Amino acid sequence: MSLAVLYSRALAGMEAPLVTVEVHLSNGLPSFNLVGLPETEVKESKDRVRSALLNAQFEFPSRRITVNLAPADLPKESGRFDLPIALGILAASGQIPSKGLEQYEFAGELALTGALRPIRGALAMTFKASGDGRAFILPAENAAEAALVEAATVYPAVSLLEVCAHLTGRQPLAAWREGTAASLQGYPDFSDVKGQAHAKRALEVAAAGAHSILMAGPPGTGKSMLAARLSGILPAMTEAQALESAAIQSLNGGFRLEHWKQRPFRAPHHSASGPALVGGGGNPRPGEISLAHHGVLFLDELPEFDRKVLEALREPLESGRITISRAARQADFPASFQLVAAMNPCPCGYLGHASGKCRCTPDQVARYRGKISGPLLDRIDLQIEVPALPEAELTRQAAGEASAEIYVRVEAAYTRQMARQGKPNAELTTREIELFCLPDAAGEGLLKQAIGRLNLSARAYHRILKVARTIADLAGSEGIGSAHIAEAIQYRRFAAG
Repeated sequence: MSLAVLYSRALAGMEAPLVTVEVHLSNGLPSFNLVGLPETEVKESKDRVRSALLNAQFEFPSRRITVNLAPADLPKESGRFDLPIALGILAASGQIPSKGLEQYEFAGELALTGALRPIRGALAMTFKASGDGRAFILPAENAAEAALVEAATVYPAVSLLEVCAHLTGRQPLAAWREGTAASLQGYPDFSDVKGQAHAKRALEVAAAGAHSILMAGPPGTGKSMLAARLSGILPAMTEAQALESAAIQSLNGGFRLEHWKQRPFRAPHHSASGPALVGGGGNPRPGEISLAHHGVLFLDELPEFDRKVLEALREPLESGRITISRAARQADFPASFQLVAAMNPCPCGYLGHASGKCRCTPDQVARYRGKISGPLLDRIDLQIEVPALPEAELTRQAAGEASAEIYVRVEAAYTRQMARQGKPNAELTTREIELFCLPDAAGEGLLKQAIGRLNLSARAYHRILKVARTIADLAGSEGIGSAHIAEAIQYRRFAAG
């Protein structure tokens, strides 16, 4: 048979559309034509496939070879199509049987020796392949990652010869059976942080309700240290959340099995560009906000980021998704991240410091804080000051609460939210706020005073109610009282000031 048909997968955002690899051998001058909108990496597969077949002691047909990657309007990139193209040539030339190829999907980059090299996006591809009822044959380095999809049948291989031996029935590949052990949660601990009880409490509230938080304070007060410890008190990830987070990491080739079920923590430098933060490229890839999906995005030195870059965060903070549109294609990525930002109170950083060494004028302070737009600041639920520690507290040995103790309270509050409304408090809609976040009479009176004195917007008003609902959940209270409202208002005073 001079025609062979195999299946593989492309990557288009979070999707992994099916690609049919058709290989046809015909008479004529020897040539190797690759069609179906291949990008440079795919075009180069001609040389890799030829060398791999010859070094594996197969015959490379001296005929006219046409390889079609369908559908023709879907761009194909990376070296993942090397393996199906090589197998298609062998099947079309009769060196391996073509019967049974429809039961599998193939992906893998070939070395010139015929060895299989790992690819990116294995998790997304395997998830789609299992849904279509086909097994997946791919490089051994990707097997543990791909097998995270419980319904998938994964056959790891180290070389082209192993795959051919499996397809001919001489030496079948063993399906991956190794279970996924829970990873050791190696998060930094809150007990390392001296003092800063107010900031720790705010982070506990943020963790319990999935709220965003901004910390402002002089250099060296522990803002970065506190942010790095937030992941350790977040509620445990569900299987679906862990799989979605891992799939995004896999698209960039950055997933590691030891990070399974660990909340991602991303901390891009303030020189990061807009596409680096939100994603982009000719073939769109996820940016930092998507790589932080179901985890923490930490932006240190917030005013130092380019203003246009920061403004790009406004829509994802509300919607939890980002759509990257280019002239040729469009990609949609999830971006349900928890924003943690840190900044200095003024250009020199020492405004309000006990040393009194700040010489910044009110105009300089206003310009510095003005680098963060009002609409973005309005979308951050908790905004607190992290003051410098007194000398006595700084020299005292750290003896605060451990992350494990805080986590117990956070998990209990999160469980209450899921039982009540099926989502964290930060994601409540306006209608749901009216159902679940109504304060008592005293709390309502206090909130009315705050609206007038702090000039709160409608969005800030709703965010105070959501934060107060989280504070009540941490206290185990069914209703929202004046004490809960008062604490929630305290977390907006930095913006008001």
